[in-house]
Amino acid sequence: MKEIFVRLDRCMGCKSCEIACAVEHSKSHNLFGAMAETPRPRKRLYVENPEGVKMPMVCRHCEDAPCVEVCRVGATVKDAITGIVTKDESMCIGCWMCAMVCPYGMVGRQKEVKIAVKCDLCPSLMVPACVSACPTGTLVFAEQEEFAEIMRRDAAAQIARGHKIKASI
Repeated sequence: MKEIFVRLDRCMGCKSCEIACAVEHSKSHNLFGAMAETPRPRKRLYVENPEGVKMPMVCRHCEDAPCVEVCRVGATVKDAITGIVTKDESMCIGCWMCAMVCPYGMVGRQKEVKIAVKCDLCPSLMVPACVSACPTGTLVFAEQEEFAEIMRRDAAAQIARGHKIKASI
């Protein structure tokens, strides 16, 4: 399953991902239209700044998703094939149990219409809107093995650059 990975060393806290997410989940699918919508479109990821480190927080679509287990009306489900945890907003009764049990705080509230909202990995897009909007490549949409390979290549390049500097001294 492809998922969103975060490269913590790259985030500059611009929140482009948050805006793109809200716009993608709006009725109009454009920034200016979204700003005028009622209820206002909600983002489904959050850029936090703990201890001065900019950190995008995204739904992990947990293997044993507590939000799925606690949903008493079946509005939150995990696809057996893709592993993606989705919420059927038409079934949600706004009890917020899913928000209370999420260990990452990734379930938000759309209070005006009394529903919970969470990342759905933008099913109508090939790449989630937040990933496409990220100007620094902080967010990566990939299989775990692909992401590990990217990180390994980057680490090897850093080590090689460091080695060349020391070797030339």
